[in-house]
Amino acid sequence: MKLRHKIIGVAALVIVVGLSALALVLSHDAPCGAAPEGDRTAASMKAVVRRCYGAPEVVTLAYVTRPSLTDDAVLVKVRAAALNPLDWHMIRGDPYIMRAGLGIGAPKNIRLGDDFAGTVEAVGRSVTKFKPGDAVFGATEGAFAEYVSVAANGAVTLKPDSLTFEQAAAVPVAGLTALQALRDHGKVQPGQKVLINGAAGGVGLLAVQIGKELGAEVTGVASSKSAALVSSMGAARVIDYTREDYADGSRRYDVILDLVGNRSLSENRRALLPTGIYIGIGGGTPSEGGLLGPVVGALKQLLLAPFVSQKLVLFEAQLSQKDLESLSGLIAAGKLTPILDRQFTFAHAAQAISYIEQGHAHGKVVITPD
Repeated sequence: MKLRHKIIGVAALVIVVGLSALALVLSHDAPCGAAPEGDRTAASMKAVVRRCYGAPEVVTLAYVTRPSLTDDAVLVKVRAAALNPLDWHMIRGDPYIMRAGLGIGAPKNIRLGDDFAGTVEAVGRSVTKFKPGDAVFGATEGAFAEYVSVAANGAVTLKPDSLTFEQAAAVPVAGLTALQALRDHGKVQPGQKVLINGAAGGVGLLAVQIGKELGAEVTGVASSKSAALVSSMGAARVIDYTREDYADGSRRYDVILDLVGNRSLSENRRALLPTGIYIGIGGGTPSEGGLLGPVVGALKQLLLAPFVSQKLVLFEAQLSQKDLESLSGLIAAGKLTPILDRQFTFAHAAQAISYIEQGHAHGKVVITPD
C-alpha cells in the first residue's frame, strides 16, 4: 500500500508540475511592439486589430490588406459589426489554453470579430445567389474591418428590410447560439418550462423570443432594471437575481440555458427536472482566467454527464446559412427583434471591448466604420 501511495503521489506531482509548466509557457505575453507603417492604398483597408495579448488597450485601428475575392465568395463592404464575449477572450488570450491554437506569446492572426452587416461590393464568377448592392448580414473571421470576404454558401444571407445594418449585425452569432441551443440541443417543445440565465444579454434576449416562439413558458434571470425589457421580449416571468435564487429548488425546469456560468453545476441541476436538459454556454470574467478558466466547469460537466439522468449539454454554435435564413424569416414575421445596447466606432473599439467585459450590456454592442 505504501508503494502504491508513493506512486500516486509522484504521478500527482508530475501532473501538477506539468500543468504549472504549461501555464507558464502559455501565459507569456510578448511585447506588442510598434505597429508597422501603413498607408491607404487601393489594396488596403482599415481594420480593428491586436498584435499582442492584453487588456482592451492593445486593440488598435490599422491598415491591412483587403481580402481577395475567390470565384465562390462575395466581397462585402461592412456597414456595422457586433461584439461577442468571445472577442475579449481572444484579445486577452484568456484562458491561456486558448493560446495553444491562437498563438503562443502573441496571436498568429491579428484580426478580430465575426458578426457583420453590409452591402455586397463584388461577387465571384461562380456566385449566382448574390449580386453587387445586396444588403446582407452574416458571420466570418475578421469582421471588424471595412471589408470581409465570405463564401456565398457560408454564413451570409440577405438582410431583412425591417432591420438597420446595426440591428442586422447583432443577429448572427447570438441568434445562431440561441436558436441551436433551444431548438436543436434543448429540444424545446410547446408547454415546456425554460429558464434563461442571463436573459438581458445579446444571446439572452434573442433566446427569450425564440423560446416563446417554440411554445415554451420562458423564465428569464436578470437584474431588476432589465426586468421590463426581458418581459417585453416574451418572458412569462423574470427572476431578479439580486433578490431571488432560481436554483433553490422551489421551481424546476425542462431546460436551463445558462449564458452566465455564475452558478455551480450542482445548483443548476437542482433547478432541473429529473430528465431536464442543462445547456451551459460562456461564462468567466477577466479576473477568472488562468490556464483553464471557465473550461474547468465544462470539464466537470463532461465527466458527470454519463452518470446522471439529466442531460448536460456543451456546444458551440455552428455558422449555418440555413439557420441564418430561419432567423431572417422570424425577423420578417415580426417574431424576433434584435436589441442594441450601445454603438461605437471602429476607432473606439477598445472602449467597446471594455464595456462588454463588464458583463452588463442589455442586448448587443455594435461598432461601425469611422
